[in-house]
Amino acid sequence: MSELLQAPDATVSDATVSDADLLARTAAAVREAGAALRERFGEVVPYRTREELMSALAANDDTALSILRPRLTRLRPEAGWVEDELDGGALPSGEWWVVDPAEGNVNHLHALPEWAVTATLVRDNQPVLTVVHLPLTDQTYTALTGAGAHLDGRPLHVSQTADLGLGVVATSQARPDEDEGVVRRVGASITAMLFDALVVRVSVPATLHLLNVAAGRLDAFWQFAGARADLLPGALLVTEAGGRISDAEGRPWTPQSAGFLAAAPGVHAQAVSTLSR
Repeated sequence: MSELLQAPDATVSDATVSDADLLARTAAAVREAGAALRERFGEVVPYRTREELMSALAANDDTALSILRPRLTRLRPEAGWVEDELDGGALPSGEWWVVDPAEGNVNHLHALPEWAVTATLVRDNQPVLTVVHLPLTDQTYTALTGAGAHLDGRPLHVSQTADLGLGVVATSQARPDEDEGVVRRVGASITAMLFDALVVRVSVPATLHLLNVAAGRLDAFWQFAGARADLLPGALLVTEAGGRISDAEGRPWTPQSAGFLAAAPGVHAQAVSTLSR
């Protein structure tokens, strides 16, 4: 976790496979990593200091990465590797693997079920394919640019809700130790949504909320700040499921944006209005 970006190891390339084949092979690797994390899940992991917490988080990351890194590097040896799942902003040109080996890691440590393993291939700062695997339910969400979003092969579609007042929406804490301005903006946005939406859900991690937007279970998700690994998988899933992605003010979203909004088309403009107050 100390290195931000690392160049891939030299190995035999599978660079000639199609993106569809690459997605299938990526999904196999992510499921294998998820199975390894599932073996570690069950009891609350105690910690008394920040150092003990970070050590426990790193142990989960290392378990999944020991499978993901060699498997994905063999698939795309020329691709770079984003080592820190909390990093944000634009990437250099070319292909990069953006991986969260234990999305919702703190939930895993607390024996809570909301966690996943994700891997996204980014090409020239655009997500090309993504896999999100939920090991406890053995569900795999996938998306490929231009080919739709799927849950275990079944197409996903965002909701048809057209009234935010009838909508179920969600937000998430981007990271621990967020700066005061972001924290206050998050609090104000939750208050605004409590007035305008039917139900507001607040929990981590972001990716699981975005899966629910893509599947039509939630009508909108927003977050201020955030990391690439939090948002890129869900952004591609929601887009391919027919949803709209923007920043919180309705402008085009990029990994450098200060805010993020994913919504069903029927409530997107209303959500922008609420978040812009």
